[in-house]
Amino acid sequence: QVQPVESGGGFVQAGGSLRLSCAASGRTLSTYDVDWFRQGPGKEREFVAAIRWSGSSSSYADSVKGRFTISRDNAKNTVYLQMNSLKPEDTAVYYCAARPYSGYTGTLRYWGQGTQVTVSS
Repeated sequence: QVQPVESGGGFVQAGGSLRLSCAASGRTLSTYDVDWFRQGPGKEREFVAAIRWSGSSSSYADSVKGRFTISRDNAKNTVYLQMNSLKPEDTAVYYCAARPYSGYTGTLRYWGQGTQVTVSS
């Protein structure tokens, strides 16, 4: 099975930008629909964005719409999350998660280990 690996987290001031990357070990990520989730301190894990394997469609949580962009480069076996206009409430561990097959709508995911994003006010 695919094993996502996140990178690109860090510390940024409010209003700044970061780009997260999700690569994969074990198998290619290019045939999987991929989601980004996040879990802030003391909060439940929440959906952030999703992209189909082909990149043909994407979706976003209302809280990030217009500020975050999910994209992918299947030639590089990588999915990205561009985060602009960051707010302190975006502080969280961000997780990349692959769905078991294209079009799957259940709750099963192959999870990465997460990358910390901290936004200071």
